[in-house]
Amino acid sequence: MSSNLEQQIIESYKRDEQMMVLVFAQWCVNNGLDPVQLYARAYPNQAANEALQQAIALTVPKEEAGDIPDDTVLGVLSLYNNVDLAFVVTEEIGNRGKQK
Repeated sequence: MSSNLEQQIIESYKRDEQMMVLVFAQWCVNNGLDPVQLYARAYPNQAANEALQQAIALTVPKEEAGDIPDDTVLGVLSLYNNVDLAFVVTEEIGNRGKQK
């Protein structure tokens, strides 16, 4: 495989991964949750995540955002094997049901 193609694949993966982080962050905003806090619960040993900070900067207020179904955020997280974060999101979905 040529190094140019490898580089294109890597860049595509990074863009898609950034989109996954943005979907997560916007879902948090839409549901009144702190994406940094949820991320820290999933990955307590990781320092501040630069991709998450960039995604948070791109989020919009809930009123301006399109709806992001729970299944969508969980699907995107599982696509990138983000099992720990998907678990925390699932906990929050469960908590939401108890609050009603």
